[in-house]
This record gives sequence, structure tokens and C-alpha cells, in this order.
Amino acid sequence: MTTASRASEQRISPVFLGIVAVTAVTGWALWTGFASAPGLAVFLFVTSAWVVSLCLHEYAHARTALHSGDITVVAKGYLRLNPLAYTHALLSIVLPVLFVIMGGIGLPGGAVFIERGRIRGRWRHSLISAAGPLTNVLFAVVCTAPFWLDALDGVPRDFRIALAFLALLQVTAAILNFLPVPGLDGYGVIEPWLSYNVRRQVEPLAPFGLLIVFALLWIPGVNGVFFDAVDAVLRGLGISELDTYCGFELYRFWQTDQLCSVSP
Repeated sequence: MTTASRASEQRISPVFLGIVAVTAVTGWALWTGFASAPGLAVFLFVTSAWVVSLCLHEYAHARTALHSGDITVVAKGYLRLNPLAYTHALLSIVLPVLFVIMGGIGLPGGAVFIERGRIRGRWRHSLISAAGPLTNVLFAVVCTAPFWLDALDGVPRDFRIALAFLALLQVTAAILNFLPVPGLDGYGVIEPWLSYNVRRQVEPLAPFGLLIVFALLWIPGVNGVFFDAVDAVLRGLGISELDTYCGFELYRFWQTDQLCSVSP
């Protein structure tokens, strides 16, 4: 493979740049109060920013795998940040966006296929799995920084609550993905350290891990405990429960029974 072809296979995809552009334009519209339809602007801003974070999540897996020995991620297009290049577009993009719309839950799905046989060392395998949710942690820090730095004075409320809801998605994504459930990254972190018999027994559950977690979150008791923990994290970072609630409500702008009064 020539240097030129290698560079072209790592060039940022126009699809990703387009999604970033949507995030920037709608964020600017909310920041300046220019958006004539704030609900639609919040929906586009949060959804596009969420997809950006999904792409970065999968990029982190692929980049870490590349430096750990799996050079095939380059030819597969995983380093271009193109969501259309993922192995399972349904699990990687469609389902996570539906989870956000349905329940305000940030839960990335599996996407990039890593050839684990090319990688030596349990620590490397664990780091590849951890790289994705650690990206969500970093994204959460960026989203919450204006709150714990008290840098939102004078900023329109629409932008503030949209950013608060986006921060909630990143926190939920980080927490859920670190759960040691087959099919999620948390299990991928500990899997190299498990015995062969244990890994073989839980392997059939991997394709259903994501859906099992989402189903459990529909149980009121489990949902309450989980979001109490998320709210505690967000409060520690300066974001109120009211901000995230109103952000989610405005995100679902098509609802007719909204309770939050959002400034124009």
C-alpha cells in the first residue's frame, strides 16, 4: 500500500464533515437566538452532535486497534469517521438515535469489527474496548465544562438546556457502556481476563446484550435507580435535573403536552 493510498483511507469523510456542519450551524442558531423554531433546532443540534460522538466512539476503538496491531481497520474505512462504513449501521446509528428519541438514553451500539487475532496482550484488548466509552467521558467533560466553569451567563436558555441534555446522553453512554454485559464495551474490557469456559458460556448472549440493557431500563425501578445515579453525576458537574428534563422535552418538539416554558 502506498503512502498516498494510506492517507486517502484515513482522510476525514465528507459525510462526517456534513454532520459536524449541521451541529455547528444549529448550535450557532441556538447560541445567538437566531433559531425561529427552537424545538427543531435543538433536535437537529443534539442528534447531529450525538452522531458525531458515536463516530468518535468507534474511531477510538479503531485507532487503538490500529496501534495495537490490527492494520485492517485502515482498509475497512474505520479511520475516516464515516458512519456509513460501520459494520452494522442499524446498531451503530439507527438504534442509538431511536433510544435517544424514545427514552433520552445515550447507548452506542457495536460497529467496528476488530480482528482480535492480530492483537497480542490482554491489556491491549482491554484498552481497545475501553477507548470507546472513554471518548464519551471526554465528550461529557466538554459538554459540562460551561456549567462547572459558570460560563453560561447571558447564554440563551434554549442552548443551555440542549447542551445539558447532550451532556446527559454522554454520561448515560459512558456508564452503560462500561457495564460488564456481553456485547457492551465493559464486558470487552474484562473478557481477556476471564477463563475460556466462562467466555464460551456467555458468548451466545453478546448479540442481545444491548437490547437486554435497554429492556431493563424500561422497568420503573431499574430506570429510577439508574437515572438517580446519572442525575447525581450531572449535579456534581453543575447541571440541574430541570435543565436536562427541559432539554429532553424541547428535543421532542412534536409533543403537544410540553410543560417547560422555553424562551424564544
